[in-house]
Amino acid sequence: MSFSVLPAIDVRDGRVVRLRQGDYARETRYEDDPFALAMRYADAGAQWLHLVDLDAARSGGYTLAPLLRRIAADGRLRVQTGGGLRDEAGLASLFECGAARAVIGSLAVRQSARVEAWIARHGADRIVIALDTRQDAQGAWRLPVHGWTESDGAMLEDLLPRYRAAGARHVLCTDISRDGMLQGPNLDLYRALAARGDGFALQASGGVRDLDDVIAARAAGCSGVVLGRALLEGGLDLRDALAC
Repeated sequence: MSFSVLPAIDVRDGRVVRLRQGDYARETRYEDDPFALAMRYADAGAQWLHLVDLDAARSGGYTLAPLLRRIAADGRLRVQTGGGLRDEAGLASLFECGAARAVIGSLAVRQSARVEAWIARHGADRIVIALDTRQDAQGAWRLPVHGWTESDGAMLEDLLPRYRAAGARHVLCTDISRDGMLQGPNLDLYRALAARGDGFALQASGGVRDLDDVIAARAAGCSGVVLGRALLEGGLDLRDALAC
């Protein structure tokens, strides 16, 4: 099974940041130039970049088109990107700006029929279904939306069969409780998702600390891992992750 390592750049107010557990009030700022960081990741040998517009994730209206164009023009990184995608025009704009894949989160939860139509129109390899999830007191995996600030009651186990039937290929699943916490990825969740046999190329996200976590995510059945805070704070060297 092929395995992809995707360094992540989350952008808010033009700066590289990380949130803890999706909380906009718990933000850590890292640097002012996301393009320079992207180029450092490319220099390290990355082939993919996971680019997130945090402002748009909460308010709608993708704002990173100029940045996306610059990264795509460099030619070394294939970019999967999202945040606030609401309609066909927004999707077309991402592709026009050079995105290899569009990451669709809130809309994938609330308007799955529309996203299923996009998969049919643009192809499964160009759409990433981002199912960010939080376990409730009863053990059910809920799917908050709009930058994880709202919940409409949708559940992970109900939505996956719909996207399997629609032919979706890429599913990015984040355990919100682990995101930005450097406490390790939720391997039990990824093992359970892989064991379903849906055939998705599953991307792990949230909590990765070190090289052992990258290796464990692969062993759990994931086909890729998104790396954020561990790269920014030096707990993980991107070259080591790519080499594994």
